[in-house]
Amino acid sequence: MIQNLALFDLDNTLLAGDSDYNWSLFLIGEGLLDEKTHYDRNEQFYQDYNNGCLDIFKFLKFQLQPLSQHPKAFLDKLHLKYMETVIRPMMTNKAQALVNQHKANGDLCMIITATNSFVTKPIATAYGIAHLIGTDPEVVDGQFTGNVSGEPSFQAGKVSRLTAWLAEHEQQLDSFKTSYFYSDSHNDLPLMKLVTNPVAVDADETLSAYAKAQGWPSISLR
Repeated sequence: MIQNLALFDLDNTLLAGDSDYNWSLFLIGEGLLDEKTHYDRNEQFYQDYNNGCLDIFKFLKFQLQPLSQHPKAFLDKLHLKYMETVIRPMMTNKAQALVNQHKANGDLCMIITATNSFVTKPIATAYGIAHLIGTDPEVVDGQFTGNVSGEPSFQAGKVSRLTAWLAEHEQQLDSFKTSYFYSDSHNDLPLMKLVTNPVAVDADETLSAYAKAQGWPSISLR
């Protein structure tokens, strides 16, 4: 039986908020980052993302460096608190219902996100989604280095990362009967244009206008 493929962006799509942006705010609140140094830069990177002009490598240097300053065990424990206090309130019933519908249909479900996999893997697990493509932090001898490993899954990088993942599993995009990609962001247009069923979710203005012009469905999971 040929499966369908259901791809989900995470931030501002399945989540009613941004896990990357809020991770920095959480670390500031925990006293682990200097507010004066990090708050304004975090805001600027977020605006650059929304405006489609984010320098992904500069952002990743900013975002991954704090991981290198603490043992992995400490970060894992910290993430449990982050999940309960910040992430779970962003997980909407509509988003979970959509995931559950695809799982009930027997579809291969995957979250594909530019946010790093340390932050996002527990979120994917909480949604019951086994497969995740996120930007991978480099780990050496069990410790984050602050660098990125491989290609960031951002913009066209989502296409190449997905293509590589499918090839590793002896598949390709047209192996599936139908492919879906749910996203809020115009940054995801490279991948949205490739699937058979792109769906705009609580979309930004640019994606909303493009989806309307193309006749793509637009939904809200809020």
